[in-house]
Amino acid sequence: MSSTLLSGNEAIALGAYHAGISVATGYPGTPSTEVLEYLARISPAGDVDVEWATNEKVALDVAVGAALAGARVLVTMKHVGVNVAMDSLMTSAFLGVRGGLVVMSADDPGMHSSQNEQDNRYVGRFAGIPVFEPADSQEAYDFVRAAFDVSEEWDLPCMLRTTTRTSHARSSLEAGDRLERPAASGFERNPSKYVMLPAFARRRHAVHIERLERMREWAEHSPLNAQEIRSRDVGVITSGIAYHNVREVLPEASVLKLGVAFPLPEDLIRRFAAQVQRLIVVEELEPYLEDEVRRLGIAVEGKKWFPRDGELSPEEVRKGFEKAGLLDQRPPAAARPAPAAGPRPPVLCPGCPHSTPFLALRELDAVVAGDIGCYTLAAGPPIAAMDTCLAMGSSIGMAVGLSLAGVPGQPVVATIGDSTFLHAGVPALIDAVHRQADVTVVVLDNGITAMTGGQPHPGVSVGIRGETLPRADIVELCRAAGVHSVTVVDPYDLAATRRAIREATGRRGVSVVVTTRACVEAPVKSRGPVYTVRAELCDGCQACMGLGCPAIAWDTDAGVSPPRVRIDASLCSGCTVCAQLCPNRAIVSVHEEVPAAAAGGAL
Repeated sequence: MSSTLLSGNEAIALGAYHAGISVATGYPGTPSTEVLEYLARISPAGDVDVEWATNEKVALDVAVGAALAGARVLVTMKHVGVNVAMDSLMTSAFLGVRGGLVVMSADDPGMHSSQNEQDNRYVGRFAGIPVFEPADSQEAYDFVRAAFDVSEEWDLPCMLRTTTRTSHARSSLEAGDRLERPAASGFERNPSKYVMLPAFARRRHAVHIERLERMREWAEHSPLNAQEIRSRDVGVITSGIAYHNVREVLPEASVLKLGVAFPLPEDLIRRFAAQVQRLIVVEELEPYLEDEVRRLGIAVEGKKWFPRDGELSPEEVRKGFEKAGLLDQRPPAAARPAPAAGPRPPVLCPGCPHSTPFLALRELDAVVAGDIGCYTLAAGPPIAAMDTCLAMGSSIGMAVGLSLAGVPGQPVVATIGDSTFLHAGVPALIDAVHRQADVTVVVLDNGITAMTGGQPHPGVSVGIRGETLPRADIVELCRAAGVHSVTVVDPYDLAATRRAIREATGRRGVSVVVTTRACVEAPVKSRGPVYTVRAELCDGCQACMGLGCPAIAWDTDAGVSPPRVRIDASLCSGCTVCAQLCPNRAIVSVHEEVPAAAAGGAL
């Protein structure tokens, strides 16, 4: 055994590798992304086939196929990604797995990088698959190894549910060695088990129900559930990262820590409750455990004291125990003076190629259905050019609906990133063409899955390990879907971008504009020379400020009125867009005496 310091995500990757997996797949999404990235670094290519899938359902389908051929498989996604995979997940328990299959669902309490806070313990129970919930890196490592054993023993997929803090916090762990497993035995035909025709599915459902009844006894004796009897005045039932917060805030309490969230050990819960005078559940997000305990006829408290939204930090847990009368109320903190200025809202990166399409759309007063990605920041000031955002791939369908319902006098546009387009946009584009909807789709192609840290996707010719792979051609996909008007434009060419979007929105039917320029944070950057402001020509018109570029700010030290702008050379990417916007030609390359673009391209 060797001790090492790892994040929860890294521990899951290491645990899966040591469990003998031979296939790993998923779709990047915070807070799950690092699992596959770390696995690709630590596992030789000959040992584990690791690659990002087009979306989460494709990832799960790949995983189920590999498991049926006898391989152990890990599939990773964030909590909302499980929704994409639900169709396959809900039936996968009927088929079984043979080789062992673990689905990692990384929930995001507090919505650090998500559009909702769903609690996927309910999804695991709904699908009828075991759910494991580690509290730290050691348990992340141990639980994923245990989950593979349980998966094979019971012929079921298993879910490993983490939350943001468990995934990203680092702690030490004792790691073992990699389990040497024989090569996958190959697929064995069994249509009555693997072909879900109604007649077969009905029998498999009955088998599954009977299996779950037997698994309840297994849960009673699982070492992943643990009692810690201390004071009998109060007992706390908890799971995941909340366990550590309970132990920190109320160390004298007795604790029942449930590492298995489904199926629940009902008799163990009853025995624990009988040993304490007052029972409280502390859990992140929904009252999942609390409702289950109450269903057993046991008096319990929980969400009466603790919030259903956000992370349960030690401070939130303390507040809950204070409200419950278990801790003395702290005196209110002294009021602090308000800061002179609030924090700057998040904006697109300096030189982000997504800025100019949104500037053009704002000028056209287009109704813009947005999507999930970095470009969602265009909804806020100063760009403020996005009107809706629902879920991955929803922008095109929502734009079709807006168009069908009618938006008089305004063009209807869907904006979607390259990775998101491949993830879930293609079916919606086909539907738009079939309906003959009057919509324009702007595909913001920056050659990377930028929002989650720059992962490759099937639209680029590189894999997770840097290997060369075939790529999907977005332009040809659009044409194959039946779109007759597909325009490709460099978003750093402001006038051309403006013209392409204006012409596309003026056409009847479906039109597509693909803006193509590498992400400024991509591993291979194409930065131009730094730009600066000629103070004698700047009149403070704010045209460049409308970009929301972090490199551009007011020059408060100039002492002139109206104030002038300045460019932070350490942030400037040399994209030239601000120079194209400036009507006074006051923004120039540090190597030039005149601006790189005429004011005629200004919006």
